[in-house]
Amino acid sequence: MIRDSEDWTTCGKSIRQLIQELQTFENQDLEVRISVDGGENHKPISVLDKKADKGNTVCVLSFSEN
Repeated sequence: MIRDSEDWTTCGKSIRQLIQELQTFENQDLEVRISVDGGENHKPISVLDKKADKGNTVCVLSFSEN
């Protein structure tokens, strides 16, 4: 859910915020997919990983065909 007051192109979401937004979906069995072009193309999330990014640890959602 994108809110008008957010700079959605640069703000990130915490795991907690992401879970809260996912819980608003009535059907909790929907597949979650990832897109980097506004949803025109999307792939299933196949990997969750912890990565270091500029001294911070982040959670990375990825698609992997391998």
